[in-house]
Amino acid sequence: MSLIQTGRIDLNSGDAVETVGGNTSTFTRVTFPTPFPQGAQVVVLPLTQTFNGPETPGIRVHDVTPTGFLIRLNEVNAGSVKSDGKHTTETVGWLAATI
Repeated sequence: MSLIQTGRIDLNSGDAVETVGGNTSTFTRVTFPTPFPQGAQVVVLPLTQTFNGPETPGIRVHDVTPTGFLIRLNEVNAGSVKSDGKHTTETVGWLAATI
């Protein structure tokens, strides 16, 4: 049986795009309302819920555990359009489930 939790968070990005793998100093910690069982394999599916900035926001998730995860918002580099990574506040909804 899968366990599911949902939530939302308001995020913005005042920092440049992270270009070094593993650097999570600009990520935000989300703690699940109820921890999943220890040892559970948890997946997190985030989705932008608002359209406050004209550029496309990107979402990165890291360090998913039974108690929570790290998340970061930044703008997406698309083809010839270069982004500085900064983005206004958007609401991001998330769904976390055991697999």
